Amino acid sequence: MMSIARCSDPVAGPAIRMASNGFLARRWRGEAPLAVLLWRDMLGVGSLVNLGATFFALLLAARGAPLGLSVALHFAPVPYNVFLLASLWRSSQRTGAAVFLGAAWFVVATFL
Repeated sequence: MMSIARCSDPVAGPAIRMASNGFLARRWRGEAPLAVLLWRDMLGVGSLVNLGATFFALLLAARGAPLGLSVALHFAPVPYNVFLLASLWRSSQRTGAAVFLGAAWFVVATFL
C-alpha cells in the first residue's frame, strides 16, 4: 500500500500536487491575496452563490415544494461561507477592517 507522502507514481504524483495547490488549499493556508479573497471570492462570487440559492429556495417554496427542502437549499451555501470567513481569518494579510467586513458579509449572507 502506497502512502500519499511517498507517492512516486508518475500519474498520481502530479494530481496530488495539483490538489495541494488548488483553490481551496491556497485559501485555507492563507496564501490567497486578501483583495482577491475579500472582494472577488466573498463579496462577488459568494454573494452570487447566496443570492442564487435564496432565489431558487423561494421559487421552490412558491411552487409548493416542502418547506424543509426550501430551507435546506437556502442554507446550502453556509459551509462555503464559513470556509471563506475562516480563510479570511487565516490570511497573513488580514486587517481589522477586512475581518469586520467579512464577518458582516457572513451575517448578512446567512440570515437574509
